[in-house]
Amino acid sequence: MTRFARVVVERGIDRAGDSADAGLTYGAPDDVHPGQRVVVPLGRGDKLAAGIVVAIGGAELLAGLSASRVKPIARVTPVTLTPLIVKLASWMSDYYVAPLGMVFGTMLPAAVKKQTGTKTRVYVDRAPVAIDTPLPKRLARAWEQVQALPAEAFPTTPRALAMMLDGVTESAVKKLIENGHLLATSKQEVQESRDWLMDCANAQNASSTGSAQAAGPLALTEHQTAALDRVAGTLGTFAVHCLHGVTGSGKTEVYLRAIEAMLARDNPHNPHNPAHTSTAIMLVPEIALTPQTASRFTARFGDRVAVLHSGLTASQRHGQWLACAQGSDSGGGRVRIVVGARSAIFAPLRNVGLIVVDEEHDSSYKQDQLPRYHGRDVAIKRAQLEGCPVILGSATPSLETWANTKQAPPSANAPAGTLPSASKYILSSLPARVGQARLPPVQIVDLADERRLRALVQPEGWRDRHLHLIGPTLEDAIGQTLTGKGQVLLLLNRRGYANYICCTDPKCGWVMQCEHCDVTTVYHIDRRLKAGGFVRCHHCLAELTLPASCPECKKTINTFGLGTQRVEAELERKFGPSHALAMGTTLLRLDGDSMQTARDYFTALSRFASGQARVLLGTQMIAKGLDYPGVRLVGVISADTSLSFPDFRAAERTFQLVAQVAGRAGRGKDPGRVIVQTANPQEPAIVLAARHDYVRFADFELAQRTESGLPPIKRMARVVCRDVVLAKAQNAAAEIAGLLREFEADLGLRVVGPMPCAIARIGDHHRIEVQVTANSRTAIQRAFASLREQGLLVSDAHTAVDVDPIALL
Repeated sequence: MTRFARVVVERGIDRAGDSADAGLTYGAPDDVHPGQRVVVPLGRGDKLAAGIVVAIGGAELLAGLSASRVKPIARVTPVTLTPLIVKLASWMSDYYVAPLGMVFGTMLPAAVKKQTGTKTRVYVDRAPVAIDTPLPKRLARAWEQVQALPAEAFPTTPRALAMMLDGVTESAVKKLIENGHLLATSKQEVQESRDWLMDCANAQNASSTGSAQAAGPLALTEHQTAALDRVAGTLGTFAVHCLHGVTGSGKTEVYLRAIEAMLARDNPHNPHNPAHTSTAIMLVPEIALTPQTASRFTARFGDRVAVLHSGLTASQRHGQWLACAQGSDSGGGRVRIVVGARSAIFAPLRNVGLIVVDEEHDSSYKQDQLPRYHGRDVAIKRAQLEGCPVILGSATPSLETWANTKQAPPSANAPAGTLPSASKYILSSLPARVGQARLPPVQIVDLADERRLRALVQPEGWRDRHLHLIGPTLEDAIGQTLTGKGQVLLLLNRRGYANYICCTDPKCGWVMQCEHCDVTTVYHIDRRLKAGGFVRCHHCLAELTLPASCPECKKTINTFGLGTQRVEAELERKFGPSHALAMGTTLLRLDGDSMQTARDYFTALSRFASGQARVLLGTQMIAKGLDYPGVRLVGVISADTSLSFPDFRAAERTFQLVAQVAGRAGRGKDPGRVIVQTANPQEPAIVLAARHDYVRFADFELAQRTESGLPPIKRMARVVCRDVVLAKAQNAAAEIAGLLREFEADLGLRVVGPMPCAIARIGDHHRIEVQVTANSRTAIQRAFASLREQGLLVSDAHTAVDVDPIALL
């Protein structure tokens, strides 16, 4: 055996360094090439495992191992990663401190690995050279008919060919194949189930401005034209564009025009036409946004668009992935554009000419399990490898992106070889909405004033036992909007009915906490249960029944606090009789509890778009991207839910959430109205969001981060050690902290910890963290790489390494 392959197994086997040096050596057949997914035997028991070939060679891959001891590859699969994707995986493995095999496993959808829905189909064509073999009369007549068919009738299936011919059976066609008059080839295809996703998308957009805009290109505004010109001027080269546009300013139209400009470069009549056919990737953060965005893209580009996200069935996902791979390989194939969520950045397209990351600030782009990559940053790196521009669009850009549009101080510049330096981000602004639409006025109401106002209007001596999450101002506005046949969108970024369960006796002080986590539990209403509901931990997902009384003093307990279920019940109580508002029909709730599948999302949004539903209540998933002209009122039940988090990004997230949901109003002729309820009416994040003043907020917040030495001014990484035994987690974290402190002087690191995480225990595992900050990402990467090469830092079930964390809980 003289041909060998390096195979990286899709397991947690970690080895730092170049991908060609990683993996295990196996004997390779002639049809194996780099990027191929293969099945190989592992260990003494030869247990089969899948992996990716990262190198092909001769004896140099043996590294001193005897060739006689090398096992052969057990099986070759039809799945292949492009060379550029393999290179991207290697970068991700190094940057995010993750085993390369785990990165490969993440890049490939499970449906592709399992070949879900694959069926081998036979196609026939006429032999290129005439066959002189005499045929029986019956077959001769069949062959005469075959020869009379036009060339475009081929290739086709044997059954379809038989149906084209008069008096010819499928068995006769098979005889012609056996005699050599017809050539048969086998092709693997995916039998996709009915695409109800696009049906839902069409229904959803039937009454939205999205469908109208999708019908054809609109006249661009002056600012849209300037932004498009900047992007078009960088096609064919790597550049990072930040498209900062207020909600409704037409960012999607700029994306569409930029892709059109990219496709125009591939026109054979274009003197600047490159030698390849370019493709594009469009990322959106939430599954709920995918059908609306996909429908606009398919309306503009037809069947050249593929959709990739977790809401597809397994066969659909496999079929779409395969269409990307086959279309891209053919050089002029059908699929030229991919629309999808975070993992769509790994689409098997070749010659990517443009990447778009919509709502780039969204936390959904960050994966919270190994490998802990950020889709936005991986998109930038892929664009760098592809040599193409990338657009980062948002009404509320992340401060990381915004800082990169400015000339950063020398200490924050990233050295060569990392992500692009801060000075290379090109800023384009869309400061106004398109057409006659205007940004809606936002009214901030103080919840303390609202409580006093409610007390004044109650009859003397009457005691209101209800907890009112909707204040009088918002309550009146909802009533007026429903009377005027408008639609209402309400945001509360907290699920459940009550997030605080306690004893009614203040002397007792009992509070219901999760037995496995250091957090309080949440009460959820469920009418199907005899008890009427259950208690759930939102971290380990443990569920319990609600105690009948306090376990400490046996007195009654109270379910206190707020959640979308409580607001839903309050809406039905207050507006059900007067406006026929009913749960599940005219009142819809969109959160992680009510929306179990992608179909649930799309069906609910379709009903709201058609006007069947009058009120849409939900968590942050309704705060961005949705475009419904019938929404005349947007209400924020509590703008403070994120402010209390022990995280330096709390103010940024609050601003983004309030500003984004406010932008859902005023999309039609009516300017709309936004009411924000808060206990902190002077909080800068809330005040500036109400003014739609992102620039002032960003400048204010960046000044705070500069004083504190926090991202994006500094770079950060976080190592969390977990164990069911507290002492083991503490010792592991202390050891890592000590090792990292050895680099403090040489690399300029600042190591904080070990210390308990904000949530010190989840799922019975104690959590101790070490935080590392530095002036550059390279400093952190050098320290981590050194420890990783020595086997002292391994990402596994007990150690979580999070580079560029976006949450510190």
